[in-house]
Amino acid sequence: MEIRISVRSFVEFLLRSGDLDNRRTGASEEAMQEGARIHRMLQRKMGAEYHAEVPLKHQIDCGDYVISIEGRADGIIEGEPAVIDEIKSTYKELERITEPEPVHLAQAKCYAYFYASAMGQKEIGVRMTYCNIDTEEIKYFHETDTYRELENWFMTLLLEYRKWADFHYEWHVKRQKSIKAVNFPFPYRSGQKELVTYVYQTIYHQRKLFIQAPTGVGKTISTIFPAVKAVGEGKADKIFYLTAKTITRTVATDTVQLLRGRGLCCKSVVLTAKDKICFTQETDCNPESCPYAKGHFDRINDAIYELLLGEDNFDRDTIELYARKHSVCPFEMALDMSLFADLIICDYNYLFDPYVYLRRFFTDGVKGEYLFLMDEAHNLVERGREMYSAGLLKEDFLALKRVVKPYSTKLERQLEKCNKELLALKKECDGACVIENCGAFVMALARLKTGMSKYLEDHDDSPVRKEILEFYFEISRFLDVNEVLDDNYVVYTQLLSDGSFLIRQYCVDPSGRLAECMDRGRSSILFSATFLPIQYYKALLGGTGEDYEVYAHTAFEADRRKLVIGNQVTSKYTRRSPQEYDRIAAYIYELIQAKEGNYLVFFPSHLFLEQVYLAYLTQYETERVTCLVQSGHMSESDREAFLARFEEESGGTLLGFCVLGGIFGEGIDLTHDKLIGALIVGTGLPQVCFEREILKQHFDKEGKNGFDYAYRYPGMNKVLQAAGRVIRTREDIGMVALLDERFLEASYQKMFPREWEHFEIVSVANCKEALRRFWNGFSPA
Repeated sequence: MEIRISVRSFVEFLLRSGDLDNRRTGASEEAMQEGARIHRMLQRKMGAEYHAEVPLKHQIDCGDYVISIEGRADGIIEGEPAVIDEIKSTYKELERITEPEPVHLAQAKCYAYFYASAMGQKEIGVRMTYCNIDTEEIKYFHETDTYRELENWFMTLLLEYRKWADFHYEWHVKRQKSIKAVNFPFPYRSGQKELVTYVYQTIYHQRKLFIQAPTGVGKTISTIFPAVKAVGEGKADKIFYLTAKTITRTVATDTVQLLRGRGLCCKSVVLTAKDKICFTQETDCNPESCPYAKGHFDRINDAIYELLLGEDNFDRDTIELYARKHSVCPFEMALDMSLFADLIICDYNYLFDPYVYLRRFFTDGVKGEYLFLMDEAHNLVERGREMYSAGLLKEDFLALKRVVKPYSTKLERQLEKCNKELLALKKECDGACVIENCGAFVMALARLKTGMSKYLEDHDDSPVRKEILEFYFEISRFLDVNEVLDDNYVVYTQLLSDGSFLIRQYCVDPSGRLAECMDRGRSSILFSATFLPIQYYKALLGGTGEDYEVYAHTAFEADRRKLVIGNQVTSKYTRRSPQEYDRIAAYIYELIQAKEGNYLVFFPSHLFLEQVYLAYLTQYETERVTCLVQSGHMSESDREAFLARFEEESGGTLLGFCVLGGIFGEGIDLTHDKLIGALIVGTGLPQVCFEREILKQHFDKEGKNGFDYAYRYPGMNKVLQAAGRVIRTREDIGMVALLDERFLEASYQKMFPREWEHFEIVSVANCKEALRRFWNGFSPA
C-alpha cells in the first residue's frame, strides 16, 4: 500500500505552529495568486544551468506500506554542489524579512534531501528566494547542508509523521475488510437494485450519472452503498456527499450510521458553516479577538489525533466537544478532520465555489481518487450561476472612500478613480444595459486591489482593516471572474430600485466551470426528485454525450396519490383580479372540505399569497380550519414553529399558505397524516427581470427555446418540488392539486413525471366530490 502526500502538505502539517490569524488572509492569498507569475519571471531570467519546476519524489519503505512524498522544486541549479531554489512571493518590504519562514525552508530542505539522495550527492545548497510583488526586488537566503545533516533532519520529521501513517495504514486495512463484508441493509425495492448497479457501473467507467429519482427510490442509500463498495474495491479513496440543504446532510449522516450498524468501518465528517459552528459571537479569526485562534496550531494536531482514535463520526457536536477540550477553532478542526475522513458530508460550495472549495484536496489541478455524490442537484444550476458571477455597487466605493480617507490617501485616490469609471458607465446606462467593454474600470480596480493588498500587509492593527478586507474580497472576485470571461458570460450594468448602480458579470451557463470541478475526482453521481427535463439539467450541469442518465422507478403505489388539475383559474399576470383571487380561494376551500387534515398551498409570490389569503378569510374563515402564513422574513425559530404545528395531533384542518420555491417548498419531510395535500397555484414561472431576459436571449441564440430555459423549466421545478412534499413513505396517502389551466397545455404536461400519467380535471363545482371519491377508497386508518 502506498500513502501519498505532497511535500507542502507534509511540512505544513508537521511544522505548523502559532496563531490562526485571518488578518493576513487577503495579502497572502493575493501573493499566492501572483506567485505563478513571479516564478515564471524569475525562472526565465536564470541561465542554462537552471532547471525549473523539477518533479521530485521520495519513497520510504515502512514494511507494510510505502510513504511517497512528492512535489516540484521551483528550481535546481546545476553545479558543485547543486542548489535547490525555493521561490516565494510577498508584499512585505524585503528589509523586514530577516530569515526564511520555517515552513518555506523546510520545503526546500525536503527537495534538497530528495535530490541529494537520488543523485548520490554528499553536499547540496539551499537557496530561499523572496520576491516583492510590487517592486520585483529580490532577496536571497543561502545555506549548504551535508547529505547526513539533511537525512537526520528529514528522519526526525518522518518519525513524527509515522504515527499518522501507521494509523492510516491500519485503518485502511480495517475499512477495506469491513466494506467487503457489508451488505445492502434492506430488501431491494422495485428498481432499486438496478439503480445501485447503474451507480456502480458509472464509477467503474469514470463517468457522470444524472438520476431522476422520485421520492421512495431510497436515493441516499442507493448512491452511498455502491460508492462505499467501489472504495472497498480500490476504485476510489474518498466519498464526498454534497448537498444544498442541512436536512439532506442529516439523511446522509443517518445512512452512514445505518451502515456502521451493519459492520461498516467508516470515518465521516460533517462540515458546518463557520458562522454556525464558531464559538464566539463575531467570526473574527485572530488571536486578539478569539481565544481559540490564539495558539491554535500549537494544539490542533493533538486534538485531531485524539478525535481520530476516539470517534468514527465527526459530526458538529463531536467536533465542538473536542475543539473546546483542546481550545482550538472548531471550523478549522472540521476541515482538518476531512483529511482523515472516508466520507465528507458538506455543502456544494466545498467542491464548486472558487473561494470556499477544499484546498486540502482540490489544488494545483490534481485529480484525486474521489467520488462526488450530489443530492438535490437541480439546485446546482442557480447555485453555479451565483458562484461564478460577480457584481459591484458604485455606492460601496464611495462608502469605503469616506471610511479610509483619514488613514490612506492612496487608497482614497484609487477608490475615487474606480468611482469615476463607474460614473462614466452609469451615464451610458438607460435603466439596464449589456456592455461589451469595461476595460478602464477593470484596470482601475486592479490597481486598487494591489493597493489594498499592500495596505493589509503593512497594517495589521488598522482601525479600518475589517472594512478594507471585506471589500478586498469583493473586488478580488470581480477581477477573478474577469479573467475567465467568455461566451458563457454577459456583463451588464443596471440602476437598481434603491438608486444604486450595479455592474455585474453574469454567468448564464455554468456548465463548463461545474464540469472542471467534477473533473477533480473519478466520478460524479447527480440526483434529484425533480430532474426534468433531464437533458436540460445534464447540459447545464456539465454532462457530455458520454455521461449517463437514468429515470429511477418509484416503489410507491400510484393509486395512493390523487392528482387533480383545476381548469378555471390561472396565475397569469394579465388575469390577476379580485375575481380570480376569489375563484382560487373557492378551489382551496372545496378541495380541503373532502377530508380534514393538514395541507400546504403554494403561491408564485408573497403578494399573490396575500391577495388570495385575504379572499379566503373574507369568504371561508371557519373554526375547523386553522391558517398559517409564511411571512417574508422568517427566522429559524419561526420556521421551526411553523413546521411544528404540522407535527401536532389535533382535530380539524391545518392550512399553510406558502411561497413556491421558498423555505417550505422543498427539503421538508412531513410523513403520514402530517401532510395529506399540496395545492399549487400557478406554474412557478420566475418573475420577468433583466437577468431572466438575458438568459432567454442567450439560449435563443444557441438555438434552444430561451423561454423554456429562463422561465418554464425553473418554474416547473418549483412545482414538482412543492408537490413532492406529499407522499414521503410507502404508507402515505395524499392529494396534489395543480390550480392553473396552463397545466393542461402540452408544453407543461411533457414535463410531468411518469407518476403523473393519470390525473383528473376538476372545476370548483365538482372538485370536492372528486377528492371524496379518492379518500373513500381508503379506510380511515
